[in-house]
Amino acid sequence: MGAHDALDVVALSEQVLRDWPLPAVAADGDKEVRGSVLIVAGSFEMPGAAILAATNALRAGAGKLTVATDVRVAQHVAMAVPEARVVGMRLDGSEVASCREALGADAADAFDAVVIGPGMPDDDGCASVIRALLAVLAGTQLILDAVAMRAALRSDEHNPRGARGGTVTRPRIPFPASTRVLLTPHAGEMAKLTGLSKEAVAAAPAAVARDASASWNAVVALKGATTYIAAPAGRVWRHDGGHVGLASSGSGDALAGIIGGLAARGAPLDQAAAWGVALHARAGERLAAQIGPLGFLAREIGGQIPALMREWSPQQE
Repeated sequence: MGAHDALDVVALSEQVLRDWPLPAVAADGDKEVRGSVLIVAGSFEMPGAAILAATNALRAGAGKLTVATDVRVAQHVAMAVPEARVVGMRLDGSEVASCREALGADAADAFDAVVIGPGMPDDDGCASVIRALLAVLAGTQLILDAVAMRAALRSDEHNPRGARGGTVTRPRIPFPASTRVLLTPHAGEMAKLTGLSKEAVAAAPAAVARDASASWNAVVALKGATTYIAAPAGRVWRHDGGHVGLASSGSGDALAGIIGGLAARGAPLDQAAAWGVALHARAGERLAAQIGPLGFLAREIGGQIPALMREWSPQQE
């Protein structure tokens, strides 16, 4: 870590999280009070990504859940997540208008948080669908993962492939001040989004996250063994830990869902990211202790989340 990375970075300890409690839920509150989350995820090849993100949003405490996924697997997702309303969409870009209409004219007001991207196809047709949905969902809290980040920032249009350097390439259309956005790249994705080399990202992750956050007007969670979370105002948090067993298929989808559920409950995106990263990491540690250091599954992460939230938020017991 370079000297610049060490400046003004807050380590996310359990005590820091206890001092930054999640929004309280009234004992007599109904599901509306706990917020509504939309998960736009999955594909014919990866329907499980939608299931993982959706299930973990509920585990994090969201009250209402809608899942929008590939029309070919929508019924299967609905059966796997019976708590959800499931909407089928064509993700190849051939019926963009119908994708928008499927969510309803009041979609921006209907959801408190939206997660877009886990398991979605990385192609031009899906990117066009994502950009159309972003226009409809402006004003909500948006958590963008995987292909959704590239679609939103149009990275291929303004970042030269393989570009190297020490500063973030400013996108043509950064997120406007009225839009609340969280992006969740790992180092390789950040390199593609910014035009930096992966080595440059790894050499100064806190600085890269901070610069990207300011440039894009978005909270950025740069994921890794150490995760850096940066807010547009310049504050940066660092989380060390988690477990090597979390480096497996579906783990990122689970994390995106946890963050979406926390945001739906009313947590600002920087807090939802900080709590989500810490909960996800600690869940991995507990699974490693119970099952073994390798071989626990992403689908098992969510089962640890409610108890961890209770331990870290005693005022909600």
